[in-house]
This record gives sequence, C-alpha cells and structure tokens, in this order.
Amino acid sequence: MRCMRLDKLVAGTGISRQDAKKLIAGGRVTVDGKVQKDPGFSVTEANEVSVGGESITHKAHIHIMIHKPGGVLTATEDARGQKTVADFLPFAFFKRKIGPVGRLDKDVTGLVLMTTDGQLAHRLISPKWEVTKRYRAVVEGKLDEECVLAFKTGIEFKDFTAKPAGLEILSANEDESVCLVYVTEGKFHQVKRMLQAVGHPVKHLHREKIAMIELDESLAEGEWRELTDSEIHDLYVLTEMNEDG
Repeated sequence: MRCMRLDKLVAGTGISRQDAKKLIAGGRVTVDGKVQKDPGFSVTEANEVSVGGESITHKAHIHIMIHKPGGVLTATEDARGQKTVADFLPFAFFKRKIGPVGRLDKDVTGLVLMTTDGQLAHRLISPKWEVTKRYRAVVEGKLDEECVLAFKTGIEFKDFTAKPAGLEILSANEDESVCLVYVTEGKFHQVKRMLQAVGHPVKHLHREKIAMIELDESLAEGEWRELTDSEIHDLYVLTEMNEDG
C-alpha cells in the first residue's frame, strides 16, 4: 500500500504545499476523524482524510480515459464556448488541474487520456518516447499494398516528413476501405494527411489505443472511467517514471 505525506495529499486538492501546511497547522485537517497537525504525517489509501470536514481522495494523481464524441474539443475550456471533453467530467477533477494527453481533432472520435501528472503527459506525447497510437479509419476508394509500403517508408510533406507508420487494411473495395493506422507522432491532422497523400481521403477517423491502453468498449461516447491500477502502472513503466511521484 502506497504512503504519502499529508501535506502533499492536501496540496493535491489544488493548493500550494505552503497553504496545505497552514491548513494542517491550523487544525483544519483530520485523519480518521482526528486532527493531525504534522505535515509530514504518513497516510495511506486506508486513511480517511478530510479538509474542513470535506473528505479528499488519497491519490497522487488522477488518470482517466474518455470516449470523445465528434464535434467536441480536446481541451479543458474554450474561449468561444465550444463543448470540450471537460464538460463530461466532475468539477472536482479540475481542482486537481487535470488535462488531456495530446489532442484529438474536433471531428475525430475515440480514446482521450487525461491526467493530473504533467510529466507523464509530456512523455506520452514526446517524440523521444515514440508512443504508438492506433486509429481505425474509413476512407474513400480501394487501399492497396502500395499504400502500405508508402506508410512503411514514411511520407514527405512540405512542412515535415512523417516517420514510418503502420497501415493494416481490414477491408477494401472500389468505393470504400477500412484500415488501422499506427503512428508514433502527433502532427496536426497527421493521419488524415497521410491517407490523403496516398489518394484516400478520410471519411471517418476513430482512435482506439494509446500505448497499451485501449478504449473500453463499454464506454459510450461522452462516458469516462478512471484507469485501473494495472493500466496506470503500465504507463509509468513505459515512460520510466516513479508512479508514486
């Protein structure tokens, strides 16, 4: 069972460590119903911690997956008032400064990961770590092995050259094809541009997987769940980070 300093847990509600220590010193924090004034007091998931009578969760970070619908922005807020993935989440998460891991185009559906661990998010989207994302695409026309080879080789654009990527054809006919695309980059409109470059404009695009995390099939569009302990552990192992912060 993981342990955490009391002041770090309280600071996780969205305040500074210094303010957390003031609350503790002022007798505003209880552990299992008793006032605890030691900021270094060690708490575990078995302890009930409250601040000002309100219970707080013992988690160094929050990590969730959400099934993003089309027409929704991958952001926590939008100045123009457009709907964002944040609109599907409990307000309490934003005291913890949760944010999306990378971006998904407004019209693209599927898996979005969100976390309060900024360093984890950075590594998951950094080219250095080459985290694979899997998309399912429905495209115009008949995909063939030349398209597969083009992806494997890498596609050159005016502004960048896409790294070699995977293209798996699931079905193909003259009017429409279905495929899986595997990329380790996240350039603007990259998957759409790569398919357009081989002559097959995208009709629909859906992200199914990031690293080893697959979108839970039980989640309808707009629904979310917290990642399991196993999923969280796998992400920290992948990015060579300490899960306990």
